[in-house]
Amino acid sequence: MKFVDEARIEVQGGKGGNGAASFRREKFIPKGGPDGGDGGRGGSVWAVADRNINTLVDYRYTRKFFAPNGENGRGADCYGAGGKDIELRMPVGTIVRDTDTGETVADLNHHGARQLLAAGGKGGLGNLHFKSSVNRAPKQCTPGEPGQYRSLELELKVLADVGLLGLPNAGKSTFITAVSNARPKIADYPFTTLHPHLGVVRVGPEQSFVLADVPGLIEGAAEGAGLGHLFLRHLSRTKVLLHVIDAAPLDEGADPIAQAKALALELEKYDPALAAKPRWLVINKIDLVDEADRDALVAKYREALADEDTPVYVISAATREGCDELVKALAQAIDEARREEVAFLDDERFDPTAD
Repeated sequence: MKFVDEARIEVQGGKGGNGAASFRREKFIPKGGPDGGDGGRGGSVWAVADRNINTLVDYRYTRKFFAPNGENGRGADCYGAGGKDIELRMPVGTIVRDTDTGETVADLNHHGARQLLAAGGKGGLGNLHFKSSVNRAPKQCTPGEPGQYRSLELELKVLADVGLLGLPNAGKSTFITAVSNARPKIADYPFTTLHPHLGVVRVGPEQSFVLADVPGLIEGAAEGAGLGHLFLRHLSRTKVLLHVIDAAPLDEGADPIAQAKALALELEKYDPALAAKPRWLVINKIDLVDEADRDALVAKYREALADEDTPVYVISAATREGCDELVKALAQAIDEARREEVAFLDDERFDPTAD
């Protein structure tokens, strides 16, 4: 199935039904009085997060979603039926924005999240509501209100705890295959990965996290070169970024250190908030380096690319050397980040001085 992470749609709530102007007319009951019922409310359009959906392809070709109108009121105190609501099921992680104002209408960040996109119009009032002691035969009624219309932009940001960064052929897909249940395409040519892949990494019976692999970045990505910049949005919700370095590049003239610095610069250009996330250095394909040269090579990368607080791991995704140690460290860091988030939310929720 084609992966689609952006779409534009139009939604409109149904029009409310008109109120009725009617009078009771039955044999032997003269001057029965007004009995016009109200119109029904128009249907509304809702967005619902569904974990069984992982792409916005359903909204790439079908773009207009109009809820049904409410029925008109009738005599004999009959109220019109309300229009049926429409539910648009979207992947978890979808952000819905108003095209005209840029306002965020919904952030569907968990399964079952439900948000109103376009409200249906209210039904009109029948003449039953206008009777009084001085107006015993009212002929006025009100029409139903139109439903709300909106033009919306849908953007999917996958929910992952750890994101993989790196140049094409750095071994990201091999790593996610080695430690998770994901099975992306792996080949010896650039841009094998064409869309994001998610994998669940299980550390224990009740401990796991989600790992995301996106197409590799190249220099000039912020200006549109390559594919990676199209999917960097999917790393915005991650807690840790793994910067994967190829210790044995296919191109003998390549400079991995210069390329890694260029990638960090592209990340800063794209989104400073994303560049500020914790970024760990992962030196991959160490099995292709002579054992006598490994220590010097790792020290060289550590000195050039890592700060004092930057964790550095040396692995081989193909042979799984060092992968277990890295996965356990990630699980511990993610658990700590989750606890901090819960504590922060509790403080915000119960702070008596908060607005």
